[in-house]
Amino acid sequence: MSQDTTQAPDFTAQSTAGGDVTLSDTLESGPTVILVNRGHWCSFCAEQLQTFSDVSYDLWFHDDVTVLPVVTSELPKLVEMRDRFDLDFQLLADPEGEVAEQYSGTQETSHGLTGVAGTYVVDTDGAIRYEQVADHPGDRTYGNFVRYFIRNDFADPFGN
Repeated sequence: MSQDTTQAPDFTAQSTAGGDVTLSDTLESGPTVILVNRGHWCSFCAEQLQTFSDVSYDLWFHDDVTVLPVVTSELPKLVEMRDRFDLDFQLLADPEGEVAEQYSGTQETSHGLTGVAGTYVVDTDGAIRYEQVADHPGDRTYGNFVRYFIRNDFADPFGN
């Protein structure tokens, strides 16, 4: 976990809801959680996304937090993923890995180019207040931890 104040790179990506979503626009109303995911086929990604889906409405309603899951897959595959796992938020398509490269990076895998899994909490000033990049595909930060992190004034709720 990093507590520095590196600025989050702004980006715009296509949403499964239709249209584009821009990070700087979401920051106007509150903090934003950026989740970089490997692809629509990744079961570790789906598990993490479900934990954020479970808390996303609560974060939005009580804390004005937007969750932006960025997945290195084509939009139609992300619509299928959203519906298959009954996610309560929209996914953002990053098929060329342009957003992932600005954050956790990309890598070539048997599935082609994928993002390296990463979790970021960005405050309304655009500063990254939490960063976790996966050492391996199953190494993820889950939604409930991020909810407590935000509600603890961007500090580890467990004192680590």
